[in-house]
Amino acid sequence: MIEIKLENITKKYGNDVVAVDNISLDFAPGSFVCLLGPSGCGKTTTLRMISGLERADKGRITVGGEDFDWPEKRIFVSPENRKLGLVFQSYALWPHMTVEENVEFGLRMKHVQKSDRTKIITESLDLLRMGPYRKRYPSELSGGQQQRVALARMLAVQPSILLLDEPLSNLDAALRLEMRSELKALHERLGSTVVFVTHDQLEAMSLATHVAVMNEGKLEQYDEPMNIYQKPATEFVARFVGNPPMNMLDFGDSGKNAWMYELQKAVAQFYQVKQGPDGVRKIGFRPEVIALQKHSHDGQEPKPGNWYFDGVVKAVLPTGPEQVISIVVDQLQFYVVTPPTKEYENGDRVTLSVPLRSMHAFDKAGLRITQQA
Repeated sequence: MIEIKLENITKKYGNDVVAVDNISLDFAPGSFVCLLGPSGCGKTTTLRMISGLERADKGRITVGGEDFDWPEKRIFVSPENRKLGLVFQSYALWPHMTVEENVEFGLRMKHVQKSDRTKIITESLDLLRMGPYRKRYPSELSGGQQQRVALARMLAVQPSILLLDEPLSNLDAALRLEMRSELKALHERLGSTVVFVTHDQLEAMSLATHVAVMNEGKLEQYDEPMNIYQKPATEFVARFVGNPPMNMLDFGDSGKNAWMYELQKAVAQFYQVKQGPDGVRKIGFRPEVIALQKHSHDGQEPKPGNWYFDGVVKAVLPTGPEQVISIVVDQLQFYVVTPPTKEYENGDRVTLSVPLRSMHAFDKAGLRITQQA
């Protein structure tokens, strides 16, 4: 198990495009780290710099205490000498080679003896349940089977670190679930350090020991998955992680609406911060923390520790085990998640109840505000 350290890494394309902006990350030995973010956020560029397919413009990359990329010292280790395993979004299998020959290819490049190659190929294919298909060609395999072959080929060369660039994005939903399960079991069995790039938050939450959320080349938050979800460090993380997304209120124009002004005041008091422009600017709350009633509270004062919104049901979206309800409150759209047993229809007047302790507060810079002791 090997540690990876990125110190103040920057990568530019031309003079204007900053793909990665002063990123620092520490991947613990044996961890499964997901680089998560929207397209163009810099996550794949970061992975490619770790692999050596891209060179950093500034900063330092060390793997297992060895400097791999340090522009200031003119140090750069080529990809073939980094002993890393890389799997791309496209499987990149040789179409004219059988499964066995594809897995053997990297071993040949490393000049591994024939007797050892046979043993390693068998072990790698059996590990991913592809042994019976070793004489088939890629065109004779399903997408999930091709992905397993790509993983087996990578594992065969026994890399110290596994780098995976959205390897499941071309699979259908059922195969993605199966491969997530296999990847997690594989990580637990091998104990390798894994860096996994994805834009799919479900993959990140279910696979990773730690998640690095990126946006526009910057690191927004690096933490354990549940902390990312329950304690988002920035407004971007709060909005990006979660499906349905977090409900968000902007108090920039709260003076135009009395109830928003009072809510801002209540949240500021709860977090023990000032109410002005330098205090609570936005709040968010997850759809699942909202209690829903099929009637109005008729102007009653909210109970201590809760806030109430009157709204109208806009749409009911069944998903199977639950339903997502879109509700309009004073021209603002909120999402609520409820069990499918409750019945709501378009046009129903409802009351939403949200505990203040479940509200996430953010300042004008979009940074999380924590409750003062």
